[in-house]
Amino acid sequence: MRRLLKPFWFLLALLFLVEAWLWDHLVPLIRWVVDAIPWRALKVRLAEAIDHLSPQATLVVFLIPAAIYFGLELIALWPLAYGRWLLALIVLGVAKVIGAAITAFAFDVTRDKLLQMNWFRRGYDTVIGWRDVAHRLADPHLRDIRAWLAELRPAARSRFARFVQRLRRRAQATVSK
Repeated sequence: MRRLLKPFWFLLALLFLVEAWLWDHLVPLIRWVVDAIPWRALKVRLAEAIDHLSPQATLVVFLIPAAIYFGLELIALWPLAYGRWLLALIVLGVAKVIGAAITAFAFDVTRDKLLQMNWFRRGYDTVIGWRDVAHRLADPHLRDIRAWLAELRPAARSRFARFVQRLRRRAQATVSK
């Protein structure tokens, strides 16, 4: 039974790491978008408003974008209901990116207040612990995959270079006729 569960846990760890990667990498992107658009005053006002809220009220502020995120993912069910799998996957991918970005931004603004609640801090520490376990589980395999891809790269480059050379010869032969 354990042998059968090993691939499941590995896949679950990879999915968790993808979510964590999106979370970690979208915060700077959202900061860049917020800085690019003149929303700085809005962000400052939002931070000031959150400073005056209790941690429980701050949780509501955080859950609003999370609910939007969930709603965006539900939109992917519409094309799925009509059998449009590719469109559903595209909508789900876009919803994941936008939703994770919105949630990451909201968490960035509300983190300090949310971590004042003991149950939230325990949950946050638990999720960070899961992320560490997922890294310990997946990183050795990911290193092996990266090393294997690095070995394939030179051969693929030389094959691609030979392919381009053949195309050039054919093009030159066609032009010279």
